[in-house]
Amino acid sequence: MTNDLDDAYRHCERISRASASSFFRSFRFLPCEQRRAMCALYAFSRLADDLADSDEPAETRRIQLARWRSELHDALRGEFRSPLWQALHDTTVRFAIPAEYLFALVDGVAMDLVPPRYETFDDLRHYCYHVASAVGLACIHVFGFEDDRAKALAETCGVAFQLTNILRDLSEDAEQGRIYLPREELARFDCQPEDFRQPAMNPRIRELLRFQIARAESLYDEATPLATLLHPHGRRAFTLMFTTYRTLLAEIKRREGDVFKRPIRLGFRGKLKVLVAAFLFHPRELAPASNETELRPHTPATLSRGRPAVRQSGS
Repeated sequence: MTNDLDDAYRHCERISRASASSFFRSFRFLPCEQRRAMCALYAFSRLADDLADSDEPAETRRIQLARWRSELHDALRGEFRSPLWQALHDTTVRFAIPAEYLFALVDGVAMDLVPPRYETFDDLRHYCYHVASAVGLACIHVFGFEDDRAKALAETCGVAFQLTNILRDLSEDAEQGRIYLPREELARFDCQPEDFRQPAMNPRIRELLRFQIARAESLYDEATPLATLLHPHGRRAFTLMFTTYRTLLAEIKRREGDVFKRPIRLGFRGKLKVLVAAFLFHPRELAPASNETELRPHTPATLSRGRPAVRQSGS
């Protein structure tokens, strides 16, 4: 690795570290090459999200994201305008990450340039795929996997993570006029967008959130076997991410969906639980009980080296 490339990865690590994200803590479980790659992916995702979420006018942010997309396209062809792009290009080559996942993320954050309005859960799931599942699909290429079933599980896991984010941030988003929950389901539970700007729960919101929590739990259950399909180091890092988000959902459930009085955060015990789960994880603990869905034992393998994936997404 050249000095320039070393510097590029250090640049991405500084961005990742500064975010103070729980994801960054999970990177410590990875060997150097994989840890650097995850920092490059995270820095790319973080900066794209910052562009979409800035205080600039929507049209300015739209232009900035279009430029970001163009720079991504150039970077994947080996033309770098910043250290980030050099590190990201190297990551996509080393771990054979399909470019379509990266372009999907840019398309996803661009969806937030207008107030969200998702009529059905399928519509919301489409959004979740772009802003979360696509990143997860890129990550499992860094973690390492052999079985293609890992892709569908990573997609489901991304939806579970994003739905947890939506529930956790419900009050804050509502103050900004942003309601991500499907309108069809708001109507089913007789809830109005303005209900979420109230400081107290009401029975209708409680029932709606109970329904959403149960859906998220089901998604986590469905995604759980992904850990058994990942290479050992990646498996441990993924387990830390997975347990963090599932513990957040458990806290939301413990509060019976009341995210309005105070922010949802992991306390000391929650963080300890997450760390213990990552250190003590064994694949059998997360494997499904049914023989019909039993997954084959993981066989460690050398990380594959793929061709650069430089084709753009269809959008």
